[in-house]
Amino acid sequence: MAIAERTMTLEEFLALPEEEPPLEFWDGVVRQKVSPRNQHGMLQFNFGKLLDGIVGPSGLGQVFTETRFRADRGSPVPDLSFYRRERIPLLPNGWVSNERLGPPDLAVEIVSPEQSVSQLIHKCLGYAASGVRVTLLVVPNDKMVFAFRPDAPLEALHGADRIDLDDVLPGFELTVTGLFDLLVPPWARSAEAPTQ
Repeated sequence: MAIAERTMTLEEFLALPEEEPPLEFWDGVVRQKVSPRNQHGMLQFNFGKLLDGIVGPSGLGQVFTETRFRADRGSPVPDLSFYRRERIPLLPNGWVSNERLGPPDLAVEIVSPEQSVSQLIHKCLGYAASGVRVTLLVVPNDKMVFAFRPDAPLEALHGADRIDLDDVLPGFELTVTGLFDLLVPPWARSAEAPTQ
């Protein structure tokens, strides 16, 4: 993509028209997000539902999908993000404002088959350095989750390891195995599931 080779400022990038899949600007490089495949889409949707199941009833904040934020290092579009309610501006009618938000409290990136894990690790380290309190990198091929926090060592989680979000979402309970179990549709868990 020709635009990926251009040097531009964050302000110039934000003035570009939106595209689908969206463009992201991070550390001076413009890249187009990869369109999600089936597993990516299921994980994103179902993980978002789980997160919303905590934040909705508790009133802690709001879960967003594919929502651009702004930081010193650029303007990325995480697969999922969560903001505590006191950080979300509301309009007089109660709607959430379209004002661009700063770094979220939680950001989630899910690796697609076409993406480089090392490139996404670099991006997630940048999220932590920009003030994202917890960043999760979900790696379906390896059934792993990496957790990034500012000024803390990288955590590599797998199997029965708990995905600890207590510092941003108290009460959230999920293991890595439980996360990847979200890739099995409910109808496929049933003994009556049709076979092909």
